[in-house]
Amino acid sequence: MPTLLIVHHTPSPHCQTLFEAVVSGATTPEIEGVRVVRRAALAATASDVLEADGYLLGTPANLGYMSGALKHFFDQVYYPCLDETRGRPFGYYVHGGNDVTGAVRAVEAVTTGLGWRRAAEPVTVTGAPGKADTQACWELGATVAAGLMPDA
Repeated sequence: MPTLLIVHHTPSPHCQTLFEAVVSGATTPEIEGVRVVRRAALAATASDVLEADGYLLGTPANLGYMSGALKHFFDQVYYPCLDETRGRPFGYYVHGGNDVTGAVRAVEAVTTGLGWRRAAEPVTVTGAPGKADTQACWELGATVAAGLMPDA
């Protein structure tokens, strides 16, 4: 069964709202035959990445960069997963108080280095998430998960 790994750093209620929307989309009943695994960024391992067929990443924008927790995740998995995960699909969401540009740039740089293939447009949210933001995260989760469905 294909596996979607959701790696997230969720330190705030706003990030929690977006994370829950992503999980809801990825686990909607219309998505069949895909196992969804959730890991906090500080707990995710290279084995988790190697065992997954696609990825969803979530991070706050902290001081113009991805969270230290997501950076730590990438530091731990980059070389052990570099050759084996090239071409795998991924998506991501970023939440910030007022600017997410640096965090987006950082996530794009690392995933480009890994050779992952973006399967959906990123969701970027500043301030309190509104209905459109949570819907976009739901669609992000559903899109990436649906792409892993057998016979998709």
